Amino acid sequence: MNWIITENNKRINANDIPTLSIEEIKCDVEKMNMRLIGFLGKQEFANVRLFVIMADDKVGKLYITSSLFTPDMKSYESFTQKFPAFHIFEREFYEEFGIKPLNHPWLKPVRINQDKYPFFEMKGDEVHEVAVGPIHAGVIEPGHFRFMCHGEKVYDLEIMLGYQHRGIEELFLNSKHYNNRLAESVCGDSVIAYNMAYSQAMETLSNTPVSSKAQIIRRIALEMERAAIHIGDMGAIAGDIAYLMGSSIFGVTRTLVINTMLEISGSRFGRGLINVGGVNFDIDKNMAEKILKTLEEVSKTVDRTTKVMLKSPTVLSRLERTGVVSSENAKALGAVGMAARASGVDIDSRFDFNDNWYTSLDVVKPFRATGDVHSRFRLRYKEVKQSIQIIKKLLSKLTEYNNEPLMSQPSVNLEPNSLVVSIVEGWRGEVVHAALTGANGELLRYKMKDPSFNNWYMLALAVRNNGVSDFPLCNKSFNLSYCGNDL
Repeated sequence: MNWIITENNKRINANDIPTLSIEEIKCDVEKMNMRLIGFLGKQEFANVRLFVIMADDKVGKLYITSSLFTPDMKSYESFTQKFPAFHIFEREFYEEFGIKPLNHPWLKPVRINQDKYPFFEMKGDEVHEVAVGPIHAGVIEPGHFRFMCHGEKVYDLEIMLGYQHRGIEELFLNSKHYNNRLAESVCGDSVIAYNMAYSQAMETLSNTPVSSKAQIIRRIALEMERAAIHIGDMGAIAGDIAYLMGSSIFGVTRTLVINTMLEISGSRFGRGLINVGGVNFDIDKNMAEKILKTLEEVSKTVDRTTKVMLKSPTVLSRLERTGVVSSENAKALGAVGMAARASGVDIDSRFDFNDNWYTSLDVVKPFRATGDVHSRFRLRYKEVKQSIQIIKKLLSKLTEYNNEPLMSQPSVNLEPNSLVVSIVEGWRGEVVHAALTGANGELLRYKMKDPSFNNWYMLALAVRNNGVSDFPLCNKSFNLSYCGNDL
């Protein structure tokens, strides 16, 4: 196979990336038995170059190749028929560059809305449609959900996003300097994950060293972000089934975690903590003791509340066998992160991509899964406990690096003709940033992938054959990102 092999956060020479025909790539993909994480295009004068990035999670390697489309090449035979995980990537590539994947089974807009969006329709006297959104109650972001129902039973759900046209990736290209403020603003509930992915990409391209102390603090913050959001989502799931005690207790407990982040960095969501070159705030001995004390209280409260909640027959009747996505479907769709693990797909980039700060901790990955709301709730609980365990171990390691600096001065120049892929396991799943530079070290392409990009179709599958009234519960059990999709 003619692919370049690399690793997470490792710079490669873009000129060394092979160029294959699209059919050769398709043949290789069939042999590889790997997972797609990148399918991105770049304009090269009148041509379009497509980069394909596959991940071998078992050994923590990335495989990259490319294909060149000349102006007369307006189409290719779709990958999606054989490899369903490609469906959303091919749709995005077509939307951006107009190169059509022939015989794609679901070639619809990803981010460009139409007045007459081609919704799937079912015929029958007793079939009716239920439309929800794009404007929702409260403060959630815009998205349209179209249900095809027979009575209360959902036969199909189609999700139309793309209401926010922010042009985030283009903003990175237009930035004259490093732009951590933009990185942490891409997705407001994943501040640490996005800022960390961006910073690591820029540090790799600028050959900027990052102290062990700063790397540990970043991962402590990442795990606090994971624990806080998971606890909040456990409360939201409890609220959706009218288990108000759980909703209240989990809500208060989440606040303990984010207020601790506030004490570290001055922001409950960790804004301003991470910069290219390191971190802006230290965790000294007193702060570490505060964090440990708070997390001990959080752990006990989450334990107690979860155990009481999951003993309730009425709770279990709502959570079990609701919104099931099988392991086979999750794997075929390329599901990632928490949603994938809750369906039995064992991937987690913290441990799969050779991050020594995680792999050295001997933390067991959870867990046996059934793919329903109950499984997604229990996985959150287990990951909260796991994150607390990781934070404790990282805090003990931090004392070994007391004398190291928080920040290194990054070079303002990026390596020319380079590509780097930066992967960070946010609480939803893998956040993937790919940065490509030109001959003068200028950023030519900055591509981001939120885990929700992979997982929105999982939600559509999950609600099939459930009651329409179960949709809010299914939706919250995934808690996918609108803004992470609508870049």
